Amino acid sequence: MPSTKRQILPSYVLKQRQSLPLDCKVELSLRRIRDWIEHWHGLVSVSVSGIDSLVTLDLVHRVRSDIPAVFSDTGLEFPEISTFFRARPDIECVRPDKTFRSVIEEDGYPVISKRVSRYIWDLRRPEGVNDATKNLRRTGMNRAGIFCPSMKLSKKWRFLVGAPFKISDKCCYWLKKKPLSDYAKRTGRKPILGVLLEESSDRERIYKQQGCNAYNSKTPTSWPIAFWTKADVWEYARQQGLEYPCIYDMGYTRCGCVFCGFGAHMEKQPNRFQRLKQTHPKLWKYCMDKLGLRDVMAYIGVPVGALQPRKRIGRR
Repeated sequence: MPSTKRQILPSYVLKQRQSLPLDCKVELSLRRIRDWIEHWHGLVSVSVSGIDSLVTLDLVHRVRSDIPAVFSDTGLEFPEISTFFRARPDIECVRPDKTFRSVIEEDGYPVISKRVSRYIWDLRRPEGVNDATKNLRRTGMNRAGIFCPSMKLSKKWRFLVGAPFKISDKCCYWLKKKPLSDYAKRTGRKPILGVLLEESSDRERIYKQQGCNAYNSKTPTSWPIAFWTKADVWEYARQQGLEYPCIYDMGYTRCGCVFCGFGAHMEKQPNRFQRLKQTHPKLWKYCMDKLGLRDVMAYIGVPVGALQPRKRIGRR
């Protein structure tokens, strides 16, 4: 049985794993998958949403072909993504209880990052509610008087506290995490996810604490290809001749939720919304005009139409 002792993975070990040739990465990932399946006596599943998870599913099926897959059809997927997974009889589709419109109306828009959106949501809570958390977000000082810089909202984004629209990190929970969590509770299966560390500094931090397989986490989860790069993913997909949604052949490198604003401010032009206008004009018009993303992105300084000179984003 794998050790469940909590350890901190040194940065140099992670860099070594990330620098391995693909065939070595494959073998290491297969070992982690075998460990996960054996530990949970086969009661596991693979959550699929795009090319990274399709590669993960292929690896899992090399170990055991009867492991099921589940797709959270959030209603925010590119039509090419949802059509691809709904057409697979071997993949179960689950749906959220809420729509994106209801989430942004009740909680707020997802902008900048999950962390920034959460901090802004905390700061905009009514007076007298979670005052200690608000102080932490403003100053970085916790209840014990210890300075925690990562818990403080950066000055760069403080202007968003006064934005004329709601902001929160709740979208991912309601539309993706909760449906998959409900599936896990219903089936008892522990999830395997195709996430990459290179896409998130938060993921890297978590990975250093738990490695690929988080047996003792509040929500036990396996990330068997976390240390791969996107180039590794595509090389493996080509080697194995994997089928994938055609959206990737339309210039998109990441195909998450269509209307998500996380990370949009960091993209070079044409960004995701500018590309969406070209490839899916009806979807673009709907999210800009019906869902209000035109005004939200304008407030942040992210162009959504024609290519424009880069504007400075930050404190107002």
